This record gives sequence, C-alpha cells and structure tokens, in this order.
Amino acid sequence: MCSTLNSIVSSLQRNGIFINSLIAALTVGGQQLFSSSTFSCPCQVGKNFYYGSAFLVIPALILLIAGFALRSQMWTITGEYCCSCVPPYRRISPLECKLACLRFFSITGRAVVAPLTWLAVTLLTGTYYECAASEFASVDHYPIFDNVSASKREEILAGFPCCKSAPSDVILVRDEIALLHRYQSQMLGWILITLATIAVLVSCCVARCCSPLTSLQHCYWTSHLQNERELFEQAAEQHSRLLIMHRIKQLFGFIPGSEDVKHIRIPSCQDWKDISVPTLLCMGDDLRGHYSSLGNRVDEDNEEDRSRDIELKP
Repeated sequence: MCSTLNSIVSSLQRNGIFINSLIAALTVGGQQLFSSSTFSCPCQVGKNFYYGSAFLVIPALILLIAGFALRSQMWTITGEYCCSCVPPYRRISPLECKLACLRFFSITGRAVVAPLTWLAVTLLTGTYYECAASEFASVDHYPIFDNVSASKREEILAGFPCCKSAPSDVILVRDEIALLHRYQSQMLGWILITLATIAVLVSCCVARCCSPLTSLQHCYWTSHLQNERELFEQAAEQHSRLLIMHRIKQLFGFIPGSEDVKHIRIPSCQDWKDISVPTLLCMGDDLRGHYSSLGNRVDEDNEEDRSRDIELKP
C-alpha cells in the first residue's frame, strides 16, 4: 500500500500539469484569504492608486521571485553555467547550452504560474483595480458635478470604493463608476489570460522545435534528472553520515548510540582544528573533476585514490 501511494505521489510530482494546477489553486485560495483579511481601500485622495496598485503588483512580484528561488534546478544552472568561479578549463558545449536554456525555460514557465494566476484573479475580481482607478474616473458628463470644484470632486471620487453614505444622485453615479471599473478590470483579466495562454503555447512549440532532443529523448532526460537528484541525495546523506561517524569516533573514541563504550578520548586543541577543516570538498587548483547533471564527468579513481578510501569495520 505504501509503495503504491509513493508511486502515485512520485508520478504526480513529475506531472507538470498537476503541479501547475495545484500552484494555481493555492494562489487563488491565498488571494481570496488575503483580500478578505487585509485589503481595505483608504478612500483618500492620493492614496487609493498606490494602495490598490501595491496589492495588485507587489504580491505578483514576490510570487515570481519565490517561484525562481524555490526551484532547485535554478540554483543548479546558476552554479554550473553562471558562476564566475567556474574553472577556466571548463568548456561548455553547444549541446549543454541548449539543454540549459531548455531547463531555464521550463523553470520560468513553472515560476510564472503563480504571479499570472494572482494578476488574473485580482483583475477578474476587480476590487484592487476599482480602488486604484477610483480617483481617475471621468465624471464630466454628469450634471451633478458641474458646480463642484476639482478638489471636492477628487475627494468624492476617492470615497466611492468605501460606499459611504451620500445623496441618491451621487449613489447612482457611484454605482455606474463601479460597474465601469469592474468592466475594465475584468476585460484586462481576460486579455491577460488570453495572452498568457498564447505565450505558453508558442513557447512550448518553440522549445520543442529548438530542442536538440526528440520527444522520447526529452522524456528520458526529464526522468533521468529526477532520478539523478533523488539517488544523489540519498547517497550523499548516507555518505555524509558514515564520514561524520568515522570522524566523531576518531575525535571522541566512540560513536553516538553505541552500548559497548569502553573508553573515551579527550580531544586536543589540534584535534578541534583538524576536525573543522573542510577536507571533503574539492577547492582551489587541485580540483580533479567536476559534477554535472548533463552527463558523467567524474574522473575515474586511480589506485592512489583507492588507498585513501575510508573503510568502516563493524
């Protein structure tokens, strides 16, 4: 039962449509909760536009940045191809560049799902847009505002989103302005959805046309990256635990959890210095090989390296 559930979860994680739908659903729920609990138009001249625009744009930017930052593949590409500390003898082939661009486009497509969903939902709702655009409504064709000064008119327009008590003729104007702003906001929302759909379709077609991989190769490559990441994390965790246990035993004389502890060791100052040196990572000019998710680039171990392997005896 557990293996079947794990296989289902793993298949859903690899399904891009499911992940994008989940992100969009969470964004819609978050937007509704965020709007109902935090948004309150100030209804003051000079503040409505900035307040409504901030609630419309800033969360979308935050979601976009988070979409890039939370993708581990983004940091992999940055470390392998964009980092200035890459050794000068590391040559990147054109095939690697194309594959890296393909991965970046895939990451971008996943990252823009949440901000586009936020913008579309907020525009279709119209609350933020109505607050931001309330001061700029054109009311010159309403006779009730003929004898009203410009400052008083701006004050009245700024108070429309709050539905304050007003004369009946002003209420009629307010309702018409609210309907106009709701119409404009929803039209912008549908235009955004249409453009985003067209952009996704065009980008997918261009990415597949420019990709050096066939359809089956792309499917295999995607599965290869996922399995590589999972197996590497498992092996790295096990390797680091074994290495740390070996060092702890050298430092203290026993391993945590051991029941047959017969003696302990008092570490010296030099022991504390030696145990703090990062000897595992390859740094500087003595780097013998590099790791890449695009191919096997690890140098083969020679006999001298094998003699330095750690052998753990029970």
